[in-house]
This record gives sequence, C-alpha cells and structure tokens, in this order.
Amino acid sequence: MLELAAARRIPGIAYLLLVLVVFFAVFGSRFASLPNILNIGTQSSILLLLALPMTLIIMTEGLDLSMGAVMGLSGVVLAMLLVQGVALPVAFFGAMGIGIVFGAANGILIVLLGLPPFVATLGMLGVAQGIALVLTGGQSVVGIGPSLTALYSSRWIGLPFSVIVAAAAYALFHYLLYYTRAGTYVFALGGNREALVLAGAPANRYHVFVYVLGGLMAGAGAFLLTGRMSGGHPTAAIGMEFDAIVAVIIGGTKLERGDGWLPGTVLGVLTVGVLKNGLNVMAVPSSLQIASIGVLVIAALLIDSIRGRG
Repeated sequence: MLELAAARRIPGIAYLLLVLVVFFAVFGSRFASLPNILNIGTQSSILLLLALPMTLIIMTEGLDLSMGAVMGLSGVVLAMLLVQGVALPVAFFGAMGIGIVFGAANGILIVLLGLPPFVATLGMLGVAQGIALVLTGGQSVVGIGPSLTALYSSRWIGLPFSVIVAAAAYALFHYLLYYTRAGTYVFALGGNREALVLAGAPANRYHVFVYVLGGLMAGAGAFLLTGRMSGGHPTAAIGMEFDAIVAVIIGGTKLERGDGWLPGTVLGVLTVGVLKNGLNVMAVPSSLQIASIGVLVIAALLIDSIRGRG
C-alpha cells in the first residue's frame, strides 16, 4: 500500500518528461549531447527560482502574475547600478530590495486589504513594467562590466553557476516547507486557514511572507538573467510567471486545499525546459512552441485525472 501511495504522488508530468526525453534524443540530433543537457539546466535555473515561491503562493490559494515584470525591473536596476560602477554585491542587494518591496506590496494588497490575488498582482505587474520602461526608455541597459557575466559563465564543481544557485534555492525551499513551522503554516493557509487563526498563529504575517519570498526570488532570478544577457532589459522576463505557474500546476500542486509538492515543481520546470529546448533543436517555429506548452498542460492534467479515477 505504501508503494502504491508513493506511485500516486508522482505526477503525470514525470511520465511525459520521460517520453519527451526519449523522443527528442531520437529525433533531435544534438539534444542528447552533454553541452545541450547543461544548457537545459542553465535555461531552467531561472524558471525554477520563480516556480519555487510560486508553489508556496499557489498552496495558499493565491497567484502572483507580477513575478516576470518584477524580475525585469530588478534586472534593470541591477544593470544600471553596475553601469554606475557600484560593486556587484551592493547591486545584487539593490535588485533583491526591489523584489522584496513588490512582494511585500502584493502581500499587503491581498492579505491585509483583501484584494483578489489575480487583480492585485496584475496591477503590480503593470506598475513594475511601467517603472522599468520609464527608467530605460524601453532600451536595454548595457555596459555592465565583466564581473557579473564572468560569474554567470563560471563553473563550480563542473556545473554551471546558475545550476548551483538553483540547486541551493531548492534545498532552502525544501527545508523551509517540510521542516519548519513556516512550512507547516503554508500548508495550513491553503488547507484550513480558520483552524490556523483559531490556534493563535499569526496567519496574516506568514501569508504576506509567502509573497515577499516571491519578490525576493524574482530579484535573485534577475541576477542570473542579467548575467546571461550581459545587460538589463525591461521586458526580458515578461511571461516567465506563466511558465512558472504551468510548471507548478503540472508538477502536481493543486489550486486549493494547500496541496503542494516541491519535487513535482522541479519535474514541471525540467519538462518545460526540455520541451522548449527540444523544439528549438528541431527548429520548430516559436508560435508552435507556445501552443505546445498548452498541449503539455492539458496532457499532464488528463493523465493525473485518469490516474485519480483509477
């Protein structure tokens, strides 16, 4: 029985990921090469930094549509500080500060003022994108110097720097969600908020904290994105929040009852990364790539639905 329960915990996307890997390895001439596999890891790293906090947010029956725009604004601020000669660590904390401010604003609007998460974060998306466009005039911020680009391109124990960052972020979120009181409260916020309040727990404080984490990780993602692009662009991360939501949902996290699973989120991120990379290797037009994400979501949810009825 324990083995059956463990098997049911594995989302349908795990099986789709296996199918995609086999398919692209057979029909994509360069897909299975080591450089391309590392490239998939590198490309998926930024998305994972968004998907991890998005998992916690969705577990609280929330949503954050502003992450991509906040990441873009944080990247612009980071790049502008570097252009002005500010030290890399200081610029990094500046980008993180932008993320924290927007995350806190989301939390206050949703938790304390009672706005629906969709409305509040959609509004903050517009605010962040508008500020980024005003600061840059819609142009890329270049001339950031070699320090960030060199760090991003470096290898640690043979792995790309961004993969190491993503692995460390996952370890921290795994510990937070499964081994701390804050993680217990995250499950309760979506599963039984009233019981949490009656128990005297500071539910609102931890609920706001979840959105602050989302902003914080958007700032951290901006660090990697700016290093990859060797500059900051106000719209470079627009739409990444939707990929993060897709990864979380197909990874098995439910939109209600506080039911989430971080390993499933990793599988979802890898599946999105493999799909996009494999289609690029096979030179599939970008319009069809966008449609393929929708097909992926439907297929994964259908598999889970059929297995749930079994």
